[in-house]
Amino acid sequence: MTSPLGRVLLDECVPRRFQRDLEGIDVSHVVSEGWAGRRNGELLRLMRERGFATLVTVDRNLAFQQNVAATGLAVVVMHAQSNRVEDLRALVPALIDAIARTSAGEVTRVTA
Repeated sequence: MTSPLGRVLLDECVPRRFQRDLEGIDVSHVVSEGWAGRRNGELLRLMRERGFATLVTVDRNLAFQQNVAATGLAVVVMHAQSNRVEDLRALVPALIDAIARTSAGEVTRVTA
């Protein structure tokens, strides 16, 4: 499915079934891509090579550990009570908005 928002990848720390909550978005999961266990730098490189535009994560440290500006990718960090799907669902409207407005090389934080 092609989306005007580009290809979105859910990080390993985001439950796979959260994909279903992002209807209408071209979204995949790290595990589905066969990239489970990859370090952040390698993951970002693979994303770029495979045409992903945005990484969605709950890892609040990623932006401090990686030079996101140099990756050419957008990163959206969700801040919720936990990484349980039930807690993340409250963020879906703000997450979709953040995916649409976050430019390559930027980090956007989404909170409830």
